Amino acid sequence: MLELLLDADVYAPEPLGRRNLLIGGGKILWIGADEPRIPDELGLVVTDLDGRRLIPGLIDGHAHIVGGGGEAGYASRVPPVALSRFTRGGVTSVVGLLGTDDCVRTTAQLVAGARALLDEGLSAWCWTGGYHLPPMTLTGSVRGDIVHVDRIIGFGELALSDHRSSQPTLDEVLRVAAECHVAGLMTGKAGVLHMHLGDGPRGLAFVREALAVSELPARVFHPTHVNRKRALFDEALDLAEHGVTIDITAYPVEKDADEWSASDALARFLESECDPARVTVSSDGGGCLPEFDGHGRVARWGVGDPAALAATLAELLDADWPLEDVLPAFTSNVAELLRLRGKGRVALGADADLVVLDEAHAVRDVMALGRWHVRNAAAVVRGTFE
Repeated sequence: MLELLLDADVYAPEPLGRRNLLIGGGKILWIGADEPRIPDELGLVVTDLDGRRLIPGLIDGHAHIVGGGGEAGYASRVPPVALSRFTRGGVTSVVGLLGTDDCVRTTAQLVAGARALLDEGLSAWCWTGGYHLPPMTLTGSVRGDIVHVDRIIGFGELALSDHRSSQPTLDEVLRVAAECHVAGLMTGKAGVLHMHLGDGPRGLAFVREALAVSELPARVFHPTHVNRKRALFDEALDLAEHGVTIDITAYPVEKDADEWSASDALARFLESECDPARVTVSSDGGGCLPEFDGHGRVARWGVGDPAALAATLAELLDADWPLEDVLPAFTSNVAELLRLRGKGRVALGADADLVVLDEAHAVRDVMALGRWHVRNAAAVVRGTFE
């Protein structure tokens, strides 16, 4: 099927103005200001967007697609995230991972979960491993997993500065980072070490030391949850000035807490002197969001939501940030760091992953690989067991 999208106000993420787009075979086949003449025999479907803003599909680089949690006993294990929870939030590409539970949940299960989402129409990849070292792998090594398994693009989320981590040494962190880097060179994949940062006093010391004592490039290290403490975020800004891409987590933040909301953190990043390409935003969707007491026991917890990405984008637009300034952190920056070809941009030949925003900055329509999944804010495609 060919579909012509008329009168879209395109942000690619840079503003292109009013454009028409021809979609076919899951790709963007043509972009232009004039309406093309297509023979009736081709069965063209025409959709008029009436000047609404059209942006690339959001890329969630950190989601617990097979479920997270487990820190408060077996019953606290979060179920897998259903397809429409991603798409209704404007997410068309996702990278799944394991967290605290990399024992009962496995890399094999994670790869299967990514392939299941792919079968349902969402673009999906995953990290190998989880919080702990030695890593949970499929082939026996991190490098082997990245080289031999199509869906695996790097290692994550390795826990640092957290009481739930395996308390790795610097040498152990360097070794797994080197495995990622070499595998990335061999395959053209991301080859990134995606790191969970807890609220421990060591903060980002491991990353600073790794850059100081090794030959590994800064792009290999991708710390996440850096907005969970204000001092940690300041550390992250310093690393970004040295070429590290940092990841902000979109999760609920209480008023006057010693942390930054995702919208505040991204605004502060963009107001700094850091390269605006060195920041991404992810949801922690499906992950447990626990708060611990002084004995390391869960006092209360919630569950991450992929829709937090779109909500954060709307908050920034409500605060009068230009769409073209904030959009890359949710789209093109992620695609560039993770080497997701055809993703993160509205461009000729790119995948037809598109989101239409309404007047209130909310997600109205979502197309993934050329197929409408959400129309008028309602899911029209659902996962197998939804």
